Amino acid sequence: MQFQQNKLDSKTLKSLYFGMLKPRMIEEKMLILLRQGKVSKWFSGIGQEAIAVGVTAALHTDEYILPMHRNLGVFTQRNVPLNRLFAQWQGKASGFTKGRDRSFHFGSQEHKIVGMISHLGPQLGVADGIALADIIQKQSKVTAVFTGEGATSQGDFHEALNIAAVWQLPVIFIIENNGYGLSTPTNEQYSCKNLVDKAIGYGIKGELIDGNNVVEVYETIQKHAEEMRSKPAPVLIECKTFRRRGHEEASGTKYVPDDLMKYWEANDPIENFRTYLIAENIIELEEENEIKKAISKEIEFNWQTAVNEPEIEADMSVELNDVFAPYDYLPITNTEKNRSIRFIDAITESMKQSMEKHQNLVLMGQDIAEYGGAFKATEGFVELFGKTRVRNTPLCESAVLAAAMGLSINGCKSMVEMQFADFVSTGFNPIVNYLAKVHYRWGQNADVVIRMPCGGGVQAGPFHSQTNEAWFTKTPGLKVIYPAFPYDAKGLLNTAFDNPNPVVFFEHKGLYRSIVQDVPEGYFTLPFGEANLLRSGKQITIIAYGWAVHWVIEVLNVHTEIEADLLDLRSLVPLDTTAILNSVKKTGKVLIVHEDSMLSGFGGELAAWIGSECFEYLDGPVTRVGSLDSPIPFTKNLENQYLGKNRLEETLLELLKY
Repeated sequence: MQFQQNKLDSKTLKSLYFGMLKPRMIEEKMLILLRQGKVSKWFSGIGQEAIAVGVTAALHTDEYILPMHRNLGVFTQRNVPLNRLFAQWQGKASGFTKGRDRSFHFGSQEHKIVGMISHLGPQLGVADGIALADIIQKQSKVTAVFTGEGATSQGDFHEALNIAAVWQLPVIFIIENNGYGLSTPTNEQYSCKNLVDKAIGYGIKGELIDGNNVVEVYETIQKHAEEMRSKPAPVLIECKTFRRRGHEEASGTKYVPDDLMKYWEANDPIENFRTYLIAENIIELEEENEIKKAISKEIEFNWQTAVNEPEIEADMSVELNDVFAPYDYLPITNTEKNRSIRFIDAITESMKQSMEKHQNLVLMGQDIAEYGGAFKATEGFVELFGKTRVRNTPLCESAVLAAAMGLSINGCKSMVEMQFADFVSTGFNPIVNYLAKVHYRWGQNADVVIRMPCGGGVQAGPFHSQTNEAWFTKTPGLKVIYPAFPYDAKGLLNTAFDNPNPVVFFEHKGLYRSIVQDVPEGYFTLPFGEANLLRSGKQITIIAYGWAVHWVIEVLNVHTEIEADLLDLRSLVPLDTTAILNSVKKTGKVLIVHEDSMLSGFGGELAAWIGSECFEYLDGPVTRVGSLDSPIPFTKNLENQYLGKNRLEETLLELLKY
């Protein structure tokens, strides 16, 4: 291994050496504790220290790094307190996740570190979002994100690099090619000679380096970072290295040929660099021994500090309160004159007025810029707010949603429009595993609104007609809103942009141009979690939301003799259980109506809650009307048969007879 000093002084070289030594000594301690049963699991980065330390040392301390679970050197190089790291690994309260997650699945805004999630790929898109926020805020910074050779097989890798290339984002994508994805060797992961060759396909720079040479890593990253700060553009760096321990310690390394292991042991990044520094008289043994003693003492003291910390006591209120970021709703009323507008106009007005209010709000989606979106909700926005804040995206929902998370981490709000709610399936992972869990895990808010044009009745077939709210109502950490009228749509969407939590906002496209209502011209908000009592009666409670509200109104307009409480939920999460309870107490009968299929639709959850909490007030079975348990078909007659609308009247009349 050849170390070329170039312009590096002795102080920097020694700093890199001792920077690698510290995480190595911590790891050696962890392996001992693991064998003693004092640590439950460990993902070793022994042999890969040069990458984490070299990259981190080359960046400014106010630039974000997104490491993996073998990058302990990122944390130690950023001076994350060892007592907090050790507490994190033991599940103690002074760690970073309050015992809710382990290992390096956390972030620290103080240290500008954003940890990985087990699904690996989404963090690449998060880096895109962080870098985009820097551009929007006119910050000359870079973002570095790590991934392994195995994760380059994920679609998120392609999506994130493509977005970074198209948007010219200052992201350094670092592949730690360490030979194996658990036990799967690289020849079973990809067929190109080097992963860095993929950079050509994205039209970006790429460089292959020796990941065990800390000087080469440091100088390469430093060179690219300096260029990118003045001229933003992504770069792909492949670091050749090796994983000398198991994927995690219990996995072992029996699948690794002995000669291959010996080759990489001989290329140890620390031992080779140490030999070089001693030969060049840059470090002396006495100095090294003193620093080793100091590191060892620091490790022992902080480990004992973490050990002495009491175990976390479970507190249900604390756990539930941390699912969402704190938000004090501020009611804003508007006494300006009303004007009659369509549902789609209410959505447009909300976005326009929220963009004016929140200068850090970014809109993203397919065709939303000059074209104005599939439903023209953002028509004219580019002229008003510019393409920096109104951004067409490539067809890659997963990385765009991950980028929205990155924007939130770096101080921006964002909206992502799913062209159709059906398409959210290709972005499901970042929503349910990242956005929904990030505040609960390490206290980071996800200030993201996901607009979901949804629903049937327009003969759009099985890929453009789903109303899939039940995919999200069962995921803790997401707020789910589903208005039925223009007034509610505008007020609730304004609140969604104010709220620092991820909001999945359903908009029935069949209502876009068919429902008109008087709505204040100016800005106003409506609270989440408050149902709207549209009609009052003593015979029956009818609960609905979205297009189904209008189904019910049509039937009640025909049967004027029926005295019904009609509750428009508007908000599914949070849910107005008080309004439901009060209505059921009054009427004794309940009909739940929604457009989604019956099986496992949100109505089933409502029925279960009512059956449990309102049982003593019921005078009949809790009854549901939903659509067929099949995909939604295209042809008009088949779609009509599918929708629950045509079964509503009969079901309502039968329940009233009970």
